[in-house]
Amino acid sequence: MAYATQDDIITLYSEDALYVADRDGDGVVEADAVARALTSASGEIDSYIGVRYGLPLVVAEGDAASELLKQFCVDIAIYRLALARDVLSEEHRRRYEDTIKHLDKIAKGTASLNLPGPVDPDTGEATQTSPRPIVAGGPAREFTRGKMRGL
Repeated sequence: MAYATQDDIITLYSEDALYVADRDGDGVVEADAVARALTSASGEIDSYIGVRYGLPLVVAEGDAASELLKQFCVDIAIYRLALARDVLSEEHRRRYEDTIKHLDKIAKGTASLNLPGPVDPDTGEATQTSPRPIVAGGPAREFTRGKMRGL
């Protein structure tokens, strides 16, 4: 499922932003191309946030995380559409690069989506969740200082 829709693009940037989805130049936006770009953009977002958050990510409409993911999805999709139509502008590129930088920060753990956690049944409030930690481990070391002493 895509994090954004064609209506979200219009809401964020106006109908004029969809000129990148007019493949044949007839002035009509190709909804299928927009839907494919938004789905592809959502997959790219998941490839970054999947490092820290369980997928599929479920966010409520209106949450800060939902709005952020919607913005990311729109910026990536417009970039991809503009690139495919060969009308890429510097603004498209900048928005895309800024989005990828932020997603990279989320993947590294220096930024967060601020997702609400489970609701406490006693207080009725949602607790703040933190990203999943990266756990590194492995077998015991073969060559330690003690084993190598005297060699």
